[in-house]
Parts: sequence; structure tokens; C-alpha cells
Amino acid sequence: MNRFASKHGWTLGLLALLVALLAFTRVIQPDFGASGLETLTRATLPFAFATAAMAVVVIAGGIDLSVASMMAVAGVTAAVLMEGASGGASVAVVGFVLLLGVIMGAINGALIVVTRVPDIVVTLAMLFVWEGVALLILKAPGGAASPWLRNLIVGSLGAYWVPKSFVLLALCLAIIWLPLRRSRLGLSIYAIGSDELAAYRSGIAIGWTRIAAYAICGLFAAMGGLALTMSTGNGEPIPGPYLMASVAAVVLGGVVLGGGRGALLGPIIAVFILRLVRMDLTLLSVDPNVTTIVEGSIMVVVVMLGAVLASRRRRI
Repeated sequence: MNRFASKHGWTLGLLALLVALLAFTRVIQPDFGASGLETLTRATLPFAFATAAMAVVVIAGGIDLSVASMMAVAGVTAAVLMEGASGGASVAVVGFVLLLGVIMGAINGALIVVTRVPDIVVTLAMLFVWEGVALLILKAPGGAASPWLRNLIVGSLGAYWVPKSFVLLALCLAIIWLPLRRSRLGLSIYAIGSDELAAYRSGIAIGWTRIAAYAICGLFAAMGGLALTMSTGNGEPIPGPYLMASVAAVVLGGVVLGGGRGALLGPIIAVFILRLVRMDLTLLSVDPNVTTIVEGSIMVVVVMLGAVLASRRRRI
């Protein structure tokens, strides 16, 4: 137990903070119950997938500033293709959108590997490219999500306190991340993030591993776009506030900027904490502008702290 607590101390601390915030929410809003938890989880779902996408590339020693734009492309593509489509056709659309996400992420990774331009520069440029693609597909919010798809995240299961959106998130992350982390590819992603030269000398294909990491990032981003379309019922071509939120959640969740350390559980708990803080400020009737300032300040402090810690780690 001591060894487990020592190894996962940060994650356990985040979990305790989340429980404390939920208790505080219940105090300031006594009516907060299953419906409130379901609303929180459904609103957090796109942020959680964006955070998972960012976590993978950060573990690999990179960063992807185009996550929100890829989500927009995936979301509008799904909304346009699903409008008026039958159940079977909409299932095919989901598969196509997920493949599209992998392709977008792989393009980002390939450009970084081939051009050898820093990832922050390449993905910043691709942010505008994918944003333009989303606007070409859908110039204004529109389209529709299939009813069966929306039903996957609306409501709770029979246990009342288990939101469907949480179950969907847990299943998607478990199906992809748990096998990946222990696979050869997963170990290679950690290796190139920890020490790229040592990974190269160990026979790891640095370029292909980096492209694969960005492709997985694109896959999670596509899931985030689908989650957003499922939640709102239509496609939104303008990227939402997912970039900074995902970086902050990744750092707060214990993933080291610079790569090589971290997992997905901590960042997912962190994104719930950040969303819950925003909900509590709203329940306290704090001015929306002040809420935005507080939320942004938290994100900036967390990211700056992560950058400082990463810088110290590199010097060591």
C-alpha cells in the first residue's frame, strides 16, 4: 500500500480534491445530485477527450496546438454526414470521423518529422489549416447528430449516480490507452519523450513513433469532436476553448512538459476539477467575466508551474 501510495500519490491527491469539491458543491447547492453530476460529466466530455489527445503528444515530448481545430473538423463532418442518415449509415459516419481524426493527427506528425520544424510552430500553422477546413465544411452551426448517438451520453444508468457520458469516456479511454501503454508502441512513445537519443540508440524508429503519437492524438480529438456534436446536437465550425484547458489539465494531472512521464488518469481527474471549479463559481453567482478571469488564471499558473518544473528536470 505504501508503495502504491508513493507511486500514485499525486493522482490520489487529485482524486481527494475532486471529492472535496463535489462535497463543497453539494453544500452550496443542496439540490446537486444525479442530474447535476450528469450535466457536469456531459459538459466535461469534450474537454476530457481533448486532454487525452494532448496528454499523448506531451508524453511523447511534443505538443499539439491544433487539437481544438481537429475537434471542430470532426464535429462538423459528423453533423453534416449524419443529418438525415439512417442508423446504419450513422455508424459508418462515426467510423469515418475517427479515421479522419487519425489522418489529421498523422499529417501533423509527418510534417513535424519531415520538415524538422518545432512541433509548436507546425501545429500552430495547422490550427489555422484545420479551422479553415471546418469552415469550408460548415460555415455556421448546423447539421445534426443521430438520436441513438445522443442517447449514449444523455441520462444516467440504473444506478442513478453513474452518468452515461462517464461510462462512454471510461470505455473509450480504456479500450485505447490500456493496451497502448503496455504495447511496444506505447513504451516507444514514453521512450522518445524521456530521452530521444537513448531511444534512437535502442533501435526505436523515432519518426514513425512520433507520427503514431500524433495520430493517436488525432483519434482522441475526433472523439472529442463527436462528443461535442453529441452534446449540442449540431456541428460547430469555430474551435472551442479546449486548447488551453487541455494543456492545463495535462500539467495539473502530473504529465511532465517535455515528455516521458505521466498517464491519462491524472489529467482526466484534473479536467473534472477544472470544470467543477467553473460550475461552483457559477453556482455562487460570480460574475461570468470574473469566472473567466479566475479560470484563466488557474490555467496560466498551472501551465507556468509545469514549464518551470520541466525546465528544472532538463537541467538535472
